[in-house]
Amino acid sequence: MQPYFGLHALLIVTVILSPATAAAWSEKDATGEDVYPPLWDLAPESLLDFPVKDNKIVINAWNYQERLGLYKNLLNSSAKYFTAFGSQNFGNILWGLPLQHGWQFHTGRLADPSSVTSCGYEDGDLLCISVRSWWSCMNYYLAVIPFLGAVEAGLFGQPQYEIEILPPEERRDDFCYSVADCWSRIPKVMDKWKAYFEYLLSTELKATSPATFSSFNLDEALSLMWRAHVASIAYALPKFRDSLKYLSPPEANFGEDWANGVDFIAATHFSTDLQTTNNFQTFLPQRMLVEWDVPPSISDFSPQQNRVLLSLRVLHKANQLTGGLLLKLWQKAMSTEAGRKMGRKLIEDLASS
Repeated sequence: MQPYFGLHALLIVTVILSPATAAAWSEKDATGEDVYPPLWDLAPESLLDFPVKDNKIVINAWNYQERLGLYKNLLNSSAKYFTAFGSQNFGNILWGLPLQHGWQFHTGRLADPSSVTSCGYEDGDLLCISVRSWWSCMNYYLAVIPFLGAVEAGLFGQPQYEIEILPPEERRDDFCYSVADCWSRIPKVMDKWKAYFEYLLSTELKATSPATFSSFNLDEALSLMWRAHVASIAYALPKFRDSLKYLSPPEANFGEDWANGVDFIAATHFSTDLQTTNNFQTFLPQRMLVEWDVPPSISDFSPQQNRVLLSLRVLHKANQLTGGLLLKLWQKAMSTEAGRKMGRKLIEDLASS
């Protein structure tokens, strides 16, 4: 029965996605200035580029540039493990995180959606990340938690100072602010991120020579990274559901649809290197959705972006109607390397159609 269920899941997802996403991911090449997230060059490159106060490295994760710096430190410190996958660290599978954060910033999704403050707006504090933003709160668990998991794993060696994350003005109890604090509050999520970085470090120890890192297995790394990624979203999703009230119904739907879609992508161990992620993000909406936006008829979106929004909605609804069975069937189909290869090929075919 197992092969039947696997093919059945694959067929359902293919039928849902194929008409919608064909050609969307090949709309533009990841070339020129848009290869990196906005302000990447200005983000802190090392731990000591952040302010040091009272013998602590103090990081304001509610400032776009500083949160981006968390990612830059992760990318820089893990670069040597990805030398076999291209130059300039482009093959690093952590690129998906800062690029997604950059897209959120560029499209205004990190600004205060209630418009009570000027946080995140050009006529106010453009680099401010609002704690009222559903996107920014969700992203906290895909920025601060991976970073602190990497600190605990030893990716940065033994930091000279203890690291402290500054709290936001509101909802302080919904976040954690240090390695010890996060371990006490969300040990399972922290453990999954720590496991990913511990795997990277273990490949260095096993390698036959320091220059080769020959024991690195990309599929294993992707498996651990996606497991942690999905755990962060699963923990944060119910916690910040009330923040969706600040968004228009179409934007709130899109947020939840996207979170659901990530589960399907994760099951394929899809590579989130720089170029693949950049190509992948071309189908995402380039602005916040408003009340009158009804895909597939949003006039200032490309036909591909319109159809992708619609397909994500259909996929989410189908998964809800089956009580999550659709995702389980898909995950079963992706439980072997052959199945995952088929799943990734499906995505790549959609990208190049």
